[in-house]
Amino acid sequence: MMMTYETTPKFLRDLKKLSKKHPSLTDDMQIAKKNALELLHIHKIDNHSIVELINSGSKNTKFYKLKKFACKSLKRRGAKSGIRLIYAYHTTKEKIVFLEIYSKSDKSNHNIDRIKTHTIEH
Repeated sequence: MMMTYETTPKFLRDLKKLSKKHPSLTDDMQIAKKNALELLHIHKIDNHSIVELINSGSKNTKFYKLKKFACKSLKRRGAKSGIRLIYAYHTTKEKIVFLEIYSKSDKSNHNIDRIKTHTIEH
């Protein structure tokens, strides 16, 4: 089973901005896809790094927050880097759409408007 990935323009803006501070971020994203996202959604193994956002989505679309995101640029922090990744998982299509990435040092919580916008569009 193959997972497909998409990004939103706002996510790409977030990633570009955050990558200036943390140059390993794009490589870290590839690792997170295999070690967290695919582990949960394809292999059905919960390593407790991802939480479902309550009261979000529909039967075929669920929204999640990856809380344990290991960033190599943040040495000695491991999965407690403070980087958060918000995404939509479309269950029937086996597709993940990245909506937002941020550092907890810059922002305390995710942008609920991005989730609402994605819900309306899909």
